[in-house]
Formats: sequence, structure tokens, C-alpha cells
Amino acid sequence: MNFPLYIAKRYLLSKSSSNAINIMTLIASGGVIIASAALFIVLSVFAGLKDYSLQFSSFVDPDLKLLPVEGKSFVFSDGDRNQLKSLEGISSFSEVIEERIIIKSENKNLLATLKGVDSNYLNVTQIDSMVSKGYWFTPNSNEVVSGWGISHNLSFGVLDFRKSLSLYVPKPGKGQISSIKGAYNAVFVNNVGLFDINEELNDKYVFSDISLSKQLLNYKNNQISALEIKLNSDAEEGVVREAINTSFKNRFSIKNREQLNDALFKMLNTENLAIYLIFTLVIIIALFNVIGAIIMMILDKKKSLNTLFNLGTEPKTIKSIFFWQGSLMTIISGVIGVVLGLFIVFFQQQFELVMLTPELPYPVRLNALNIFVVLVTIFALGILASRLASQRITKKLIQN
Repeated sequence: MNFPLYIAKRYLLSKSSSNAINIMTLIASGGVIIASAALFIVLSVFAGLKDYSLQFSSFVDPDLKLLPVEGKSFVFSDGDRNQLKSLEGISSFSEVIEERIIIKSENKNLLATLKGVDSNYLNVTQIDSMVSKGYWFTPNSNEVVSGWGISHNLSFGVLDFRKSLSLYVPKPGKGQISSIKGAYNAVFVNNVGLFDINEELNDKYVFSDISLSKQLLNYKNNQISALEIKLNSDAEEGVVREAINTSFKNRFSIKNREQLNDALFKMLNTENLAIYLIFTLVIIIALFNVIGAIIMMILDKKKSLNTLFNLGTEPKTIKSIFFWQGSLMTIISGVIGVVLGLFIVFFQQQFELVMLTPELPYPVRLNALNIFVVLVTIFALGILASRLASQRITKKLIQN
């Protein structure tokens, strides 16, 4: 058996003759337990908040989106459609057109994004389930579905025939504009539904049939701006990407849901890193108590250390004893803290102990990666703290 490890376990499990040292050891262990549990809980909360924030984008964003490598639009022929349909892993796809437009309602104007979609769009996304008032537009019509934010800013509602609603987009071309009227393409539309997803999307999108978008933008019959794809549940994204790149070489830039929301992901990841660093600092502060407890233990065991030294134990071996004692203390305390955190997160998931709003429980998610991160952080810092404390042992200290 490893001699320093055996003695370290004896020291760890046995009580000191001084109550002050016993209390200090308990405080040090308790600090590590609370700090590790807090770090795990906070990381689980951020994982839950990330899922909560991104679940709204899943109603609008597809699994994969194909954008042209050059320009704002491209021609997608019948042959291209058949080729895309033949690829394995693709459940459905939709042709879409997106363009910035001006919406006018009476004397109010607003910039927004018009998204023209075909009849297959509802098989790719679940946007229709987020229509909270009215209904989804009828194909091949001048009906549109707007976000609540746009409706509020322009003061129009659903099926409000008393207020004319028109969409404008600048005409392509060069040279001077002879008149304002001749500078824009325009269509009159009827808003038949309002969707409510989140503030950003509510203030951004107006959905219409793709034929209306082509009419407004003077697009050709097969001209579109993007393809949105839904994958089979068992499909591998990487395999589908490779198949698309092979079939349509250098034609498309392929983005998944995370890449379509890269700004949101960067913000969430940055916040997660900042919180991790803050709580790591809390753990470091807690480990100062561990260092203090080990030093106090060294001073309390001076007679025993002197006996071990006289029996032939080298100072290096004696240092290892207290290095192992401190390491075991932090490892055991860290594991207990993570287990405590697991119970708290589990109970929050099952019984909704803490509420974000009266109807919404605080979102949390159990993640194996978070367990690994917390344990590695505790173990690494605990081992470093134990190494620093054990270095206080010198030959002179043992002999005095």
C-alpha cells in the first residue's frame, strides 16, 4: 500500500486533539462543497436558459439553410429540385425569398423583412403554431402574417379592411429617379394573422406566399433567395452537408440553426464563460480555507511527524502525506458538492421549486459536460492548493 496515502487517510478520518482544527477542517470542506454545488447549479441554469432562448428560433429556423455563395438570389430548376429530393436524410425542403421592404399603413412606414414561402414551408418549420391571432395565409393570395411588434408599431390588426396595408421595395436599376412613385414596386396586402415568438422576430418578419414576393421583387419563376431544409430524425448533419456539397458544388453556403443564430450563441457562450470564471474565483477563495486547514494540521501533528522522521521517513514523503490529505479532502468535498447540485437541479426539473414567472419555472438542464467541468476544476485547483500547503513542511519544521 502507498504509505503516504495510507497515513493521509488516517489523518483525514481521525479527529484532531484541537477542536479549533476540527472546526476549521469542517469549514474548509463545507466551503468546497457549497462552491462546487453552486458552480454546477449555475452552469445547469445557463444550459437551461440557452435551451429556453433557442427553442423559439426552432419555430422559424430550419435544420439547414442553403444560401447562394454569390449574390442575393439564384435560379433553382426542376432538375435541381429532383436532385435535392433524391438525397438521403432530407425529410422536406422549402423554397423561400427574403428581402428588406417598407410596410406602409396609413401615414406610418416601417422597415421589415418580407419572407415569401411556398406551401411546403409548414412541413419544415412550426411557425403556424405560433400564430396567436388570426390564421396562416392562404397560398397564392395577397394575404400576409405579421409579427406582433410590427402590428403594434403600425397600428393595424387582423382582417382590418379599413386600413390599407402596402409593401414597397426599391426597383433595381441605375440612373436618376424621375419620381418617387416610379422608384418602388408596390403591392397591397391583407394581414390575416399575427405571430408571437420573441421580441426580435416579432419586430422583424412579415410572411407571405412566395408568388407575392416574386411579384413584388420582379423575380423569375425559378428564382429564389434560399432553401430551408428539415432533416430526418436519424439523419447526420455532416453526412447531409457533404451530400449537398457533392451534388451542388460551390453553389451554396450551408448554415445550421446555431450558425443562423451565431450572435445569440456567442452572447450565451460569453455569459456562460464569465459566470464560470466568477464561480471559479469563489472556489479558489474557498480553497484558501483548505490550505489553512492543512497548515494547521501540520502544526498539530508536529510530534507525529518528528517520530516518522526519526524512523527514517524522508521530508519528501512527509510532504506527500499532507498533499494527499488535502487532495482527498477537496476531491471528496467536490464530489459531495456535485451530488448535492445534481439533486437540486433534478428537484427543480421535477417539482419546479423556483419560478421565473408565476407560470414559468426557472429552466435548468442536467448536462454530463457540466459535471465533468466542475469536477476537473475542483480536482485541479484542490491538488494545486494541497501542493502549496504541503510545501510548508521542511526538515527544520519537523525536527523542532
